[in-house]
Amino acid sequence: MNVSLSLLQAARVLVVGDAMLDRYWFGSVDRISPEAPVPIVRVTREEERLGGAANVALNVKTLGAQCTLLTVVGEDEPARILRRLLEEQGVTTVLGSDPRLYTIVKLRVIGRSQQLIRVDFENQPEHEVLQQMLTDYERVLPAHEAVLFSDYGKGGLTHIPRMIELARAAGKPVLIDPKGSDYRRYAGATVITPNRAELAQVIGAWSGEAQLHERAQNLRAELGLTGLLLTRSEEGMTLFDDAGHLDVPAQAREVFDVTGAGDTVIATMATLLAAGLSLREAVPIANRAGSIVVGKFGTASVSYEELFA
Repeated sequence: MNVSLSLLQAARVLVVGDAMLDRYWFGSVDRISPEAPVPIVRVTREEERLGGAANVALNVKTLGAQCTLLTVVGEDEPARILRRLLEEQGVTTVLGSDPRLYTIVKLRVIGRSQQLIRVDFENQPEHEVLQQMLTDYERVLPAHEAVLFSDYGKGGLTHIPRMIELARAAGKPVLIDPKGSDYRRYAGATVITPNRAELAQVIGAWSGEAQLHERAQNLRAELGLTGLLLTRSEEGMTLFDDAGHLDVPAQAREVFDVTGAGDTVIATMATLLAAGLSLREAVPIANRAGSIVVGKFGTASVSYEELFA
């Protein structure tokens, strides 16, 4: 189905979670280091992109919807760059700052068009960083039609249950990209979108479709979710809901880079739910968005024109 651009432009999504800065160093590789058996990369170009929850927010914005990102960053240079990039992209921000926090940076070194190494700069907060943002969350919540929690397991969403409770009490759909092996903190959400590895961590490895369906539906019932959307890479995705399940096959195309594909899928889902579509209407469109973004390099996003071309 096609969705009008004006419908998406009226939709407002609140994204909450761990924002990151994605750094790319591109260079040429001509020789191996005499110090160790590693390639020497002569860096010729540097690029900085929005990562984590900030990339999710960018995906919502690129589709044409309005987006607010609520997150906490450090008081450092990456935080300043994140603020600038978000401002340039037109994403509304409610950014808390914490001097004890390192803004998360993922540095990828690329040589000969392939990733050679990724270096992560981060620290695990000793305290609940988003707890201080609860007042801000309650203030901005009414102005949005859907809430998306982007959990990267970095400690930013330890106190998510209260935020889910507030959103559901206000009648807003809640979408969660989950992490970790304990999904109890996501109870009451509208839909969670684990990939195969993430779901197996929670329900155990399954030996066939029948066992997967049984365990996924049990988990959904246990957590009180409307839907559970399993993203399955080359197998597409499966939505488990009250009506049973909906299988959407992957749209075959060249896979260049899977970085951030999950971000695009959940951002598309949130935008469509905010625009008034049902889960079953939104899933095939989100699947199409995911299949487009894997054909791009690095964390990328999909425009309205690409999605509904």
